Amino acid sequence: MVPIFRRVALPFALLASPLPAPAQGFENLELLDNRVAAALGANIGEPGGATTPIDRRLRLQACPQPVEIGEPIAGAVAVRCVPLGWRIRVSIVGTPQTGRTAAAGPARPQARPEPVVRRGDQVELVAIASGFTVSTLATAEQDGAPGDRIRVRTERRNAPVIGQVLEDGRVALPGFNGL
Repeated sequence: MVPIFRRVALPFALLASPLPAPAQGFENLELLDNRVAAALGANIGEPGGATTPIDRRLRLQACPQPVEIGEPIAGAVAVRCVPLGWRIRVSIVGTPQTGRTAAAGPARPQARPEPVVRRGDQVELVAIASGFTVSTLATAEQDGAPGDRIRVRTERRNAPVIGQVLEDGRVALPGFNGL
């Protein structure tokens, strides 16, 4: 016969035993969607924005620093966590200026406007909304003509953001009422 103490103590001993460590934190995909929308200057489904939200089945390890969002290339942007080495591609909706259909025929060569911003230039990064403008200094990571979207960085340790080059050489953050 097992003493009552052992019968009662055994469940408590099992509860007190060390449990496996909880799974490492995963990247918040909703916040990642918002970050991509901010970088592209367009919401999901809008021209220039992501075609769909990031697949919620993904289990990406939480990045210890802000993720990097690359320049739109071939209909997608790359979202990277450099310290952990993961990368995903997010498809973007074609914009009316760049989206073409087969019926439109071959593209005609157009004269490329001269860049007003050169890589390494210090530029004014602005957020323009109805009634106010907020600005800070940033460094251009690419050349850009008026209307081009380029990467700029406010500080070396911060992830770059994508802004649109204005005629006067400033770079505007899209997604505000001004653009």
